[in-house]
Amino acid sequence: MGLDYGAKTVGVAVSDGLGLAAQPLETIWRDSEKKLRKTLQRLEAIVAERGITRIVLGHPSHLDGTEGERVAFCTQFKEKLEARTGLPVVWQDEWLTTAEAAERLEERGIPRAEHKQYLDKLAAAIILQEYMDAHPEER
Repeated sequence: MGLDYGAKTVGVAVSDGLGLAAQPLETIWRDSEKKLRKTLQRLEAIVAERGITRIVLGHPSHLDGTEGERVAFCTQFKEKLEARTGLPVVWQDEWLTTAEAAERLEERGIPRAEHKQYLDKLAAAIILQEYMDAHPEER
């Protein structure tokens, strides 16, 4: 499962059964950064429903490799997610994944006003796909 963690959303993607292709699944919305209880409950349900064995979380680093300001929030989320699910949560660089997702939506002719409903789960799919491509031995 791949995740794009944001201040008010978590984009979720899953792989196909062979671990070859990432597919956007859903976007989990919340009122604020600190309200994670329902988000974690939903992620636990997805893990159980789909037999997830590993979670790939986007790591918000800068182009030069330094850590972005969101890293602290993402690290706290990662720790909570590991504790709740008992699964390994691994980092994958998420640099430019949201921009790439927006570009793909534009190419598909999806109006800009509708982007938000697709953007985060598509970014999660890009994060997951990049991880799977970089680690084919884990399929």
